[in-house]
Amino acid sequence: MSQAAIEAEAENESASAQEARQAYRKIAWRLLPFLFLAYAVNSIDRINISFAKLRMAQDLGLGDAAYAIGTTAFFVGYILFEIPGNLYMQRVGARATLTRIMVLWGLVTMLTCLVSTPTQLYVSRFALGVAEAGFFPGVILYLTYWFPSWKRGLVTSIFFLAGFVAGMVSGPIAGIIMTALDGWHTFKGWQALFLIEGIPAVLLGAFAWFWLDDQPAHVKWLSERQKAIVIANLRNDEAHGAPQDTSLRTVIRDVRAWLPGIVFFTIYSGTNTVAYWMPSLLQGAGVHDMHRIGLVSSAPYVIGALAMYLIGRSSDRWLERRWHLAATMFTAALGFLLMHLLSAHLVLSMICMAIGAGACLAAVPVFWTIPPAYFSTRAAAAGIALVSSVGSLAALLSPMAVGAIRVSTGSLYFAFDLIGAMLTVGAVVVLAGIPARALRERRT
Repeated sequence: MSQAAIEAEAENESASAQEARQAYRKIAWRLLPFLFLAYAVNSIDRINISFAKLRMAQDLGLGDAAYAIGTTAFFVGYILFEIPGNLYMQRVGARATLTRIMVLWGLVTMLTCLVSTPTQLYVSRFALGVAEAGFFPGVILYLTYWFPSWKRGLVTSIFFLAGFVAGMVSGPIAGIIMTALDGWHTFKGWQALFLIEGIPAVLLGAFAWFWLDDQPAHVKWLSERQKAIVIANLRNDEAHGAPQDTSLRTVIRDVRAWLPGIVFFTIYSGTNTVAYWMPSLLQGAGVHDMHRIGLVSSAPYVIGALAMYLIGRSSDRWLERRWHLAATMFTAALGFLLMHLLSAHLVLSMICMAIGAGACLAAVPVFWTIPPAYFSTRAAAAGIALVSSVGSLAALLSPMAVGAIRVSTGSLYFAFDLIGAMLTVGAVVVLAGIPARALRERRT
């Protein structure tokens, strides 16, 4: 090949790379701000019960065991409808699915302000799980329609950053609402919390119908050349994965499909325990002021947000997922185990809790780069939903386990010991059960 031909080819490759960067920049600015905001609202609406519990427990006669049942009821509804919801999204599209989900969960959150007995709370939380089912795995699947595997580390981290932002602000916001609006229009503080925090989801759901597009092929805000580049990269991703049947039955029968679910189960056990029991742990440690509980509760999310961003960038740079994830999980396990050992020293124990919780939260986005690369594009909907459902079993079981441990021992520290041990097992499964060659990732 002549020097002129080599230079011309290099120039064409440079132009294509520039077009690709512009295309993905457009996609990111179009989709990620909305999905970021939606996930932040989703996280706030899911965990606001942990703050409402501090005031509603007396009004409803809600003990720790009953509270655990209430948090568990949410995940019963969520798990039952999660896989059908993800498969249904493939039929009707992301726009219609996300619109329906957000409007319904917002309405259910608002109506929770009317509960007056533990049974009514159980029904409300179950209904919220049904309404919300499919949102999280649906968004993970939706991102695979737009971004190739080698871009998903940072993209997924940006999406998950919303959960950390929600964790940072949910406590202070809850403290302000429950204090300032206690007695507002005869509503108690915890009732005002549910009513006000359900409104944004309804508004975002209505906006989603006009803003989201199902696939890149027919959008008007990308040029034809940009569409071709995006679609070619996605097809290249699919071509390098082993063919897999799309049926749910086939995915369920494949033992390998359960391994990511087991890992997510251990991670979710940690994040769920942090989200639902950290305010109670702080209160039990002697912190009773709502504003202070809210502020201290935000510390793990600050640590997790920073760690998540750095891990996401490093994971994309080296195109390596397994060791990044395992190291993060080992760090979280160590933090939780040291928290109990240092329980006599409140400040040191809370620092260990913040590190453990932050690392556990930071493990989530790097984990979710693995399932889309582990399953072929055709099996992604069933596979991702299966992984999310298996992981969500942790959210079903961990509140009951933590509640039982709290009742039998009078301390939450033993529950975090259990979480630390589970995270250690999960990290070993990542390294031993999911070989690097099973992840179909390459740069294009």
